[in-house]
Amino acid sequence: MLRSTCTTNLKTLGLTNFHTACLQCTEKIHKRFSKKLEDGPQFEDFINNDYTEYEGKLKLEKGENTRLRLPPWLKTEIPMGKNYSKIKSQLRKLNLSTVCEEARCPNIGECWGGGHHGTATATIMLMGDTCTRGCRFCSVKTSRAPPPLNPEEPVNTATAITDWGLDYIVLTSVDRDDLSDGGAEHIAATVKEIKCRSDILVECLVPDFRGNKNSIATIVASNLDVFAHNIETVERLTPFVRDRRANYRQSLDVLKTAKECNQNLITKSSIMLGLGETDDEVEQAMKDLRNAGVDALTLGQYMQPTKRHLKVIEYVTPSKFKSWENIGKQLGFLYTASGPLVRSSYKAGEFFLTNILKNRDHEKKAKTPSEL
Repeated sequence: MLRSTCTTNLKTLGLTNFHTACLQCTEKIHKRFSKKLEDGPQFEDFINNDYTEYEGKLKLEKGENTRLRLPPWLKTEIPMGKNYSKIKSQLRKLNLSTVCEEARCPNIGECWGGGHHGTATATIMLMGDTCTRGCRFCSVKTSRAPPPLNPEEPVNTATAITDWGLDYIVLTSVDRDDLSDGGAEHIAATVKEIKCRSDILVECLVPDFRGNKNSIATIVASNLDVFAHNIETVERLTPFVRDRRANYRQSLDVLKTAKECNQNLITKSSIMLGLGETDDEVEQAMKDLRNAGVDALTLGQYMQPTKRHLKVIEYVTPSKFKSWENIGKQLGFLYTASGPLVRSSYKAGEFFLTNILKNRDHEKKAKTPSEL
């Protein structure tokens, strides 16, 4: 039916006019996207403090053993409020973990408390609070033999999330190299439980599953909305920052495989800055992600969780983050969230993706059966 409709249009309009009409239609869609993004949070929403010229030291010299002082734009308020207390209480009752707590995210007060973007959010960490890997930037507990999976976790997670009345939720997880599928079936089961109960948009920030394509396909088939996997840092620093079992090229392949499984699925990744990377290395990593078909990118400041973890080599200024956002746009990412306090799961970025996903859904529903 679609082919016959197109043929009729071609005969009526002629090839040139038909091509022009397609371009005009595409331009209208892009304008609608731009309008939605303009109405959403701006770059300043990723910064909790007013930025003024800072005269303190921002970068360690080679061989320097001191620690940099925290610049003013990275200082956040103490978590407070009814929503924060309510969510924390529910998580404890249902025996659920969050990456917000385990990774000591600086945005936990704003996200759990509701902030000025509206609905309170939290990123649920599946498969317990103990990881089989030991990345040098992460404060999550590690063990070669973590406790067994909780079979009730998919239902408990769906129950909690549905009760919060959210529009968008992020599910992440520890690495479970002790499981044959890396926990892919468990994650997929959680997504399916959520989708059975609500219309919540679901993003899964997943491990690399040691590159297992069957595990990646299992996640994609769960009916999630956004597939995320973080490369974390530039290629040169990967062996020093991430666990030895993590690999820069393997992470790119994970993202590429997810897109190959479903071309319409939004894929997403994240880069931490301030670990000693160069501008050329960051730009190359961004290009590598685009070549792997990644649609969305977040860039944020690395912050040392404890004295046992990697030091911050440099505090990147808000203006520098803004320049990376502009480069992301030039490279063709669907959206680039770049700011000192931006994390791979951050509500302003999720707001952007919510708009895009809902817009796609509306366009799909507006099409006639012959156009689908």
